[in-house]
Amino acid sequence: MSSAKTIASLERGLRVLQALQMQPDSSLHEIYNLTRIPKPTLLRILHTLQQSGVATRRLADGRYRTGSNLTHSPTRRDHRDRIAEVAAPVMERLCRRVSWPSDLMVPAGDHMEIRETTRTRTPFIMMQERVGLPVNWLLSGVGRAYLAFCPLKERQQIIELLRSSSKAEDRLARDPKRLDAILQETHARGFGTRDPSHVGGYYGGLPHADGLLSIAVPLRDGARVIGSINMLWLKPAHTVEVFASRYLPELQAAAVEIVGSLRNRSRR
Repeated sequence: MSSAKTIASLERGLRVLQALQMQPDSSLHEIYNLTRIPKPTLLRILHTLQQSGVATRRLADGRYRTGSNLTHSPTRRDHRDRIAEVAAPVMERLCRRVSWPSDLMVPAGDHMEIRETTRTRTPFIMMQERVGLPVNWLLSGVGRAYLAFCPLKERQQIIELLRSSSKAEDRLARDPKRLDAILQETHARGFGTRDPSHVGGYYGGLPHADGLLSIAVPLRDGARVIGSINMLWLKPAHTVEVFASRYLPELQAAAVEIVGSLRNRSRR
């Protein structure tokens, strides 16, 4: 009895998925090294996998990974990646409309963490930040937006964690009166902004001045907050007030769309 023939294209697709599982967050060249599939064919396979939702490509650096919907028992990282996957097309459309880029941040213990960014999509020259970069809770716009809108119990737990920190950027956690006033103001106006002392992100583990300002809004899913999204611009271009009056509605609409898309995916 003759053996059944295999489907060559399916075999190649499975090899690509195996490569992505072996080495998450892979570049095209790294996948090529693992599979030896010619790059034009590899690009078509990856595009097909993306269209099917079983692979994704980050906006931040163009690296590929398996889609989080393939995971049966989601880890905390899978949850963060799912938010980033859903947010990416929304963020890309937002950047196309307004030109200024955005970062998506999620909680990561004693800091927030960049999970996606459109800094590579903006026409403006800006400091590039990598996925996974830590961002301070108390001095950043994204951290303040999250804390101002998250449930009180969660906020207290985060602040309590930061009170024991020896980092200078966490000192505000030991000044509850001032911190409460900042978060109340953030809640009242509907967006967070950087503290004047916050110069930007980190480079080589050290703070660096990126020459930017930002406004940020929470990703609100009912009573929960699942992350924050900001919009960044070059300091000389606008004051915070002028920028917010022009772009805040766009940013808020993007946040609503991200949460709605995440809910829709969860129902599938």
